[in-house]
Amino acid sequence: MVSPSTSPGRSAFDASDRSALRRAYDTATAGLEAPLAIVDLQAFDDNLEMLAARANGRPIRVASKSIRCRYLLDRALSHPATAGVMAYSLPEALWLYRNQVSDDILVAYPTVDAAALRELAADAKACAVITVMVDSVDHLDLIDKVLGPGHPPLRVCIELDVSWRPLPRVHIGPRRSPVFTPREAATLARAVVARDGFRLVGLMGYEGQIAGVGDNDGNAVKSAVMRWIQRRSAAELTERRTAAVRAVRAIADLEFVNGGGTGSLETTTEDPSVTEVTAGSGLIGPTLFDAYSRFRPRPAVLFALPVVRKPAPSTATLFAGGYIASGPTGPSRQPSPYLPSGLKLTALEGAGEVQTPVVGRAARQLAIGDRVWLRHAKAGELAERFDRYHVVVGDKLEETVPTYRGEGVNFG
Repeated sequence: MVSPSTSPGRSAFDASDRSALRRAYDTATAGLEAPLAIVDLQAFDDNLEMLAARANGRPIRVASKSIRCRYLLDRALSHPATAGVMAYSLPEALWLYRNQVSDDILVAYPTVDAAALRELAADAKACAVITVMVDSVDHLDLIDKVLGPGHPPLRVCIELDVSWRPLPRVHIGPRRSPVFTPREAATLARAVVARDGFRLVGLMGYEGQIAGVGDNDGNAVKSAVMRWIQRRSAAELTERRTAAVRAVRAIADLEFVNGGGTGSLETTTEDPSVTEVTAGSGLIGPTLFDAYSRFRPRPAVLFALPVVRKPAPSTATLFAGGYIASGPTGPSRQPSPYLPSGLKLTALEGAGEVQTPVVGRAARQLAIGDRVWLRHAKAGELAERFDRYHVVVGDKLEETVPTYRGEGVNFG
């Protein structure tokens, strides 16, 4: 990959100067109609280098769910620190395989897609490239039912639940796999290797209570509690995951043990049982990652909305903008005004389907037709709103590339 510092056409300006950044983005996209979305390629590359440094030499499997753009996946995978893709559905994995994006694709979630399973089983090369996820014998039963007896061997990864359960009936972290203990992992591993048509190659665990929750949200007490929880959870997990890996390796020769997420690379790589880490959101730098003390990615994907009304001197109303992120509803899932500085959403309207009012001292300087640049709360979901990303380097528009939506495919 071309080094960010030597890539041709890069403009020399201080990215920390928000006014200069706004001028650059406005200049680069002056010939385009808003709403529109851009990729700041310098920021994307800088974030990639940051992830590589934080991975401490472990290969990074790129989480495609956080990217959803083939151009950006290709760019990330060209870096020597990355190896393989974590897809979020089997249809997506098959699409990535057909388009030669990667020859090492792990499907992050179990699949019940019969058509996709049949397509996978019908292609020997795809079977060698794609690994499906299971966390119960029920998943094996379903695959056997769909494909029938004598189906080609499928590569299988077991998901270990790596949430923290400090007390009975206390569950901290995502509710994912029923496989929690080393004994449960070994039991499922024996079931996999005993079945024809399956080959156990990996173990995976996503520690969302560390990777997906910030520890510096401005509330000192809450942040201190979260850091304590994350330290205790990481220590418990290292011990339990190491035991689970040891138990499963006694049954099958694992190719990989996958862990982590953008927010937990430091603690995940301290676990000697983990052979690779997964990250994706850190390449994009959405607002949910502003609340981390360990790192701060640059905003690399943004969108612009035009000012269509000035109902008051300190209020500007933007066209559209209700791009709400998934997860628990609340202010943290709304997009955030970024450029110019000094704008915020209103509590009454927030980000709306047809209009988004913004208020603040900067609104006084906005005129009809001006643009406001906003950031999305989560990394990949903005690509579900736009058919294309405009790739910007400094104040130049380099090219325009399709998102998954622009490719005309649906991986739901």
